Amino acid sequence: MPRSLPSALAGLVLAALVAMPALADGLKEEIAPTGRLRVAIAISPAGGAFWSTKTEAGYAGVPVDLGREMAAQLGVAVEYVVHQNSGQITDAASKGTWDVTWLPKDPERETMMMFGPVYEVADATYIVKAGSSVTNFATLDQAGIKVAAVNATTTMRGAIAHLKNAKVTGYQTYDEIFGLLKSGEIDAFALSRDQLNKMAQKIPGTRVLDETFKKTVTAVAVPLGHPQALSFVTRFMNEATTNGTLRKAYDNNGLKDAPIRIE
Repeated sequence: MPRSLPSALAGLVLAALVAMPALADGLKEEIAPTGRLRVAIAISPAGGAFWSTKTEAGYAGVPVDLGREMAAQLGVAVEYVVHQNSGQITDAASKGTWDVTWLPKDPERETMMMFGPVYEVADATYIVKAGSSVTNFATLDQAGIKVAAVNATTTMRGAIAHLKNAKVTGYQTYDEIFGLLKSGEIDAFALSRDQLNKMAQKIPGTRVLDETFKKTVTAVAVPLGHPQALSFVTRFMNEATTNGTLRKAYDNNGLKDAPIRIE
């Protein structure tokens, strides 16, 4: 006699429940091999969708909030692995020190890690020091002009490709460059427009140029050779974009007026 529909459905549910732990265990072994989700973050007062900050309670930032939520979905604790910039996170991708990160994507980094969905698109430009005669890219790209960028970042690579005469120098931290710009020791700083606009408010007389030299896209990423992890973080980010998790992370970190720009 054929099995009844309720019995058949019960059998399917039981089979699914039996299969789920194996799938979850396989994913956890790949995405959180230490039993904790190690989230690589870069610390800076710059803010925005990529940078995180150090607080009295720990860390704050869009990647901090997303990492905490991702760990909760996996059922593991979260651990933040701190770096000074995205270049350091990239350099550590093959060392097994972190499991997931959110950082600017470019072709060079795609050879070192696997990227999921883009969640931020930003315009990169330059801020010039107080009293500078530079008003546009043409007057900036002159011999003797000193331009700073955060070392080994997509923005630094973009600035080097963009400027043919001005000298671009990489520094490890945002704070160091902030100090150099404030003291007038550098002529300009390459970064995203939103972050430079905030910087201009803190250093009177500086000016953010109107032109844009590249689009910087920021995305979730995992180390190479982690296909299950990539599938999971891709699904996580797609859901975070539609269910309000990403919007909440923006709002919690001073970005209430910033639109979510995805590709």
